[in-house]
Amino acid sequence: MKRVVTLTVNNNSGVLNRITGLISKRQFNIESITVGPTENPGISKMTLIVPIDDPAKMEQLSKQLQKQIDVLKVTDITDKAVTRELALIKVSCPPSARSEVYSIIEPFRATVIDIGKNIITVQVTGEPSKVEAFIELLKPYGIKDISRTGSTAFVREQQKQDTPQLSILQL
Repeated sequence: MKRVVTLTVNNNSGVLNRITGLISKRQFNIESITVGPTENPGISKMTLIVPIDDPAKMEQLSKQLQKQIDVLKVTDITDKAVTRELALIKVSCPPSARSEVYSIIEPFRATVIDIGKNIITVQVTGEPSKVEAFIELLKPYGIKDISRTGSTAFVREQQKQDTPQLSILQL
């Protein structure tokens, strides 16, 4: 199971190295990692995608991460995450194939950000599975280059449940 783990950390040099070192020492693979500053300039947020099936191993990793000096908070948000990724893709696209490629781009709400004589560069954002599906559809045209950001995530907000209202008019 791919786990989505967020870490709130102090924005100091060496923090990323210590986190990734701890994870690799424990024989876990990092499939995706993104890091960026928060609204507080001294604090950064890391989002990791790690394949861990065993809940006990995930709990152990969380505890070990929490012990790190610059780690302020560790959260496994796998079951309640809104995840997004961005990809830039250069595709072979001679003028004769442009209408076909554009017919793939449109349903994915991707955008063309650069056009050359025989190559276009497309930007797509969304769930990682959406990005993967888009890339698969473009492969037959010849992908020249891909740059992906990795996944970033937030906790999905709970929708307030309606509570039944009692009325004094009901008999």
